[in-house]
Amino acid sequence: MAEEMGIAQPLQAQLADHQLERLESLLDDPSLPDAMRLDEIQGYLCAALAGPQPKAETEWLADTLGGEDVQESAAGREAAALLRAFATSLEAELAAGEPPVLLLYPRHGDESGPSDYRPWCQAYLAGVDAAEGDWFDFFGDGDGSDSAESISQEISFLDDRLLPLMVLTGEAEAAALESGEEWPQGDERAQIEAQCEEDLPQAVTNIYRFWMSKR
Repeated sequence: MAEEMGIAQPLQAQLADHQLERLESLLDDPSLPDAMRLDEIQGYLCAALAGPQPKAETEWLADTLGGEDVQESAAGREAAALLRAFATSLEAELAAGEPPVLLLYPRHGDESGPSDYRPWCQAYLAGVDAAEGDWFDFFGDGDGSDSAESISQEISFLDDRLLPLMVLTGEAEAAALESGEEWPQGDERAQIEAQCEEDLPQAVTNIYRFWMSKR
């Protein structure tokens, strides 16, 4: 069975506790060898349900469960039913502007240790990459009514909200080092990462609502 969720982050009410535990168990079923973990699924869905055009249910089910044919098994069908309910509740929260409580595993499997944000954030960014169209290409597909300044402000808004994910996955550091810039270390680095962890739920909520306003 998959490792238990870290006690530092309470389980979200997107599903009842026993349903989340059942879903976690199903995701570890041998008939679903390529399924995402529960934390990865939540991160992926936060992105897949956002964007200029949300990803179709059949597509995100295949992505999260590890294939289009996995629902042929009993475990796959049950997991899909739970995921549909989970996604519906998650999307309702995001649409209402309520930041989700993140489902996170403890880092290195140490239940007394800090929560591991990296897999959640990596899954979110994978959801962004899996969108039918590049999020930022959207700004070049309008009817020309938006000014260049307005478009620039919207791009900056998205960049700022994506920053916590870039920091917590290490992509921001890699980009800085590649361009010859220094990246904070020690206490300064720890403070930046802690702030990004705190900002993350609201950031993904704001991103969802931004795209909702564009549809």
